[in-house]
Amino acid sequence: MDTMKKILILIMLLLLTGCTNTSTKPEQSNVDGSLAINNENTESASKQDAIEAIKSDADETATLINKRGNTVEERVRVPKGFQRVEAENNSYEQYLRELPVKPDGTKIKLYNGEVTDKAVHAAVLDIDVGNRDLQQCADAVIRLRAEYLYGQGLYEKIHFNFTNGFNAEYSKWMNGYRIEVKENKTYWVEKTDYSREYSSFRKYLDMVFAYAGTLSLSKEMKFKSIENMQIGDVFLKGDTPGHTVIILDMAENISTGEKIFLIAQSYMPAQDIHILRNFENGELSPWYSVNFGEALRTPEWKFEKGQLMRFQD
Repeated sequence: MDTMKKILILIMLLLLTGCTNTSTKPEQSNVDGSLAINNENTESASKQDAIEAIKSDADETATLINKRGNTVEERVRVPKGFQRVEAENNSYEQYLRELPVKPDGTKIKLYNGEVTDKAVHAAVLDIDVGNRDLQQCADAVIRLRAEYLYGQGLYEKIHFNFTNGFNAEYSKWMNGYRIEVKENKTYWVEKTDYSREYSSFRKYLDMVFAYAGTLSLSKEMKFKSIENMQIGDVFLKGDTPGHTVIILDMAENISTGEKIFLIAQSYMPAQDIHILRNFENGELSPWYSVNFGEALRTPEWKFEKGQLMRFQD
């Protein structure tokens, strides 16, 4: 039985019980002769509250946003006729889909604590932005990828290029080396002891954020076709300035095979990573269809169809 049928049955039951008076007790009078207040009005009010609550749930079910959801998957429902694509356990795809989100209605916050009035988002990821103007668009993609690999203990796979081509390997950082940048030269210097503590990992990421960007990211990723899109892929314009958004989740139409996707971004200045709304198709929002034509129009950027990219390992 689908949700709407259950809701209608509950409403009917409440209405039927509300029309039946099962009490056999005679009305009682107070000492002063006034009629005692019975609990009929109270019961009626309680039933009406219950009906309103059910109606509220019905209204929410009709939308694609579940205000009570605590993760990407829980917060954003799939449209009728669609089902989420499969994701293997412990995969990057599953990790992105299960990212936590802040309470519904949360506004986007900047690195300095200021709250923006931007209304481009459907939800805000519950991930810190730091207290420096570092975690911008490309950095958000780097952050999510690095956090997944760190959580899986895949330290050797955590490495990102600086704009000048320097390869910042987390494995060297973990072994006590630190990165020195002087003019156009970048090199490793052994400075401290081995550590894979999370606080040290975050300092590594801040170093990467400071010297990497969309241009460097584009040089270490591979182009992919829209037909082969996967969760974790990014739309990327590697330039100065450039921009990038990441595919957080995907679903497929059971009948037609049409695929849809969710995208998230950070922006300038550094701010909370947020799931973008789809202003081009309000009924589908925040999902986007792969059949968007030659250009993907997001609230703050336009990408070409051929700008879909993927990490190489």
